[in-house]
Amino acid sequence: MRLSTTITTLTGTVYDLDQIGITTREFNPSSPSPRHSTEQVDGLNGLVDCGTTYDARTIKCSFYLKAADIPDYYLMRDEVFKLFETRQPFYITESYNPGKRWLVKTNASYSIDQQRIYGMFDIELIAFSPFAESIGTTLNPFTFDSDLWQVGEGLIDETPTYKHKTTSFKIFNAGTETINPRQFPLVIVYKGASNNLTITNKTTGDVWKYTGSTASRDTIILNGVRATKNNVSIFGATNRKLLTIAPGWNDFKLSGTSGSFEISFDFRFYYL
Repeated sequence: MRLSTTITTLTGTVYDLDQIGITTREFNPSSPSPRHSTEQVDGLNGLVDCGTTYDARTIKCSFYLKAADIPDYYLMRDEVFKLFETRQPFYITESYNPGKRWLVKTNASYSIDQQRIYGMFDIELIAFSPFAESIGTTLNPFTFDSDLWQVGEGLIDETPTYKHKTTSFKIFNAGTETINPRQFPLVIVYKGASNNLTITNKTTGDVWKYTGSTASRDTIILNGVRATKNNVSIFGATNRKLLTIAPGWNDFKLSGTSGSFEISFDFRFYYL
């Protein structure tokens, strides 16, 4: 299989660069760049480790284009400028990791070296988030023929389930990073009756509580840091906590449910 690259705009338009005559020679993400937080304490040797976060990452790409003739070359050159224009971020995926994508912008100017109907060019992209993300979400089918998943995404032989109708269940996070709704999209939907609904992730110790009630046709949505019931905010009637999902299996428990209900978890996986 030959290396190829796909660009997807925020509106969902997909450009397969191979199909428009642009061949990928190199797709090379930089390593994570650690940013250490430390403190110096009088009387102690060295520094106190206060944690580590990561800076943005760069991706160096090399391409060449082949036009049909000289006039077509100039049209393709302008198409490259349009594809990699930097006012809006876009997703980029390379064929050797087809289930992961990066949200990037072009990081610097570049030039195209014309050799008759060929053009050689190098582009540096910047991913402001240091993490690649899965193309699929947890509510997509977990089948390789769906073209959403790949080997090396942390998936296991057991097919995880993200919709449940029982008060105890497990949620699997195949990524390397904890899903914290302050940083990553996470949508939890509860449909059904309840009184003082409580959702507990026993693995992380996170507890979310709602001091109100719902009827059988009501819907509670936890979307990031927002909590709504039938699209009306209920944040003030909660304990104002958030649920996170650690890498691997997470044990969840619900209390306050009444009758039949369904709860679903929708998120992507994130990889360093």
